Amino acid sequence: MTDAARVRQLRAAGIGLEAITLAWNVVGVVVLLVLVLQSTSVALAGFGLDSLIEIGASTVVIWELTGTDAARQRVALRLIGWAFLALAAYLLVQSAVALVTAHRPVPGPGGIWWTGATAVVMFSLAAGKWRVGRALHNPVLLTEGRVTLIDGILATAVLAGLELDYAFGWWWADPLAGLVIVYYAIREAVHIFRD
Repeated sequence: MTDAARVRQLRAAGIGLEAITLAWNVVGVVVLLVLVLQSTSVALAGFGLDSLIEIGASTVVIWELTGTDAARQRVALRLIGWAFLALAAYLLVQSAVALVTAHRPVPGPGGIWWTGATAVVMFSLAAGKWRVGRALHNPVLLTEGRVTLIDGILATAVLAGLELDYAFGWWWADPLAGLVIVYYAIREAVHIFRD
């Protein structure tokens, strides 16, 4: 196989991984909207917003992979970074308000099931993106792979908050899970802008 054919194959694999991520998150936004309306969970709302960012990030990566150049890579990375900062600001306010007002969400098994399944899917996709991005030497795909890994970590944090509230009535675990998302969103934005 020629180098050009190998690069085309790797780009197609990267686009495929992003398409799967995109599809999962589009479905996830709808599922999470229904779950948030039922539970009023700050963590699930934040996770839904994170899914919107992941939709945007996947779209940006597909755009970048279809015509890679340095200018596209810079724009793509900046868009992802700004989206993370917006998410962090929103969730910081929402989590703080929920903690101060002692907002008590109504946890249910749907949120637990969805975040658990999402964690498994995102960890698998992140591993694939890392392999393809590394083989392509593509910083945008590698960065978006980190975003997907963090999406898996966030799903796990939200899952823990939901389970603690569901099993023990620890209402404060929900907004604390939201603050975990804030930390990772700021961390990723700083990493993107620094590089």
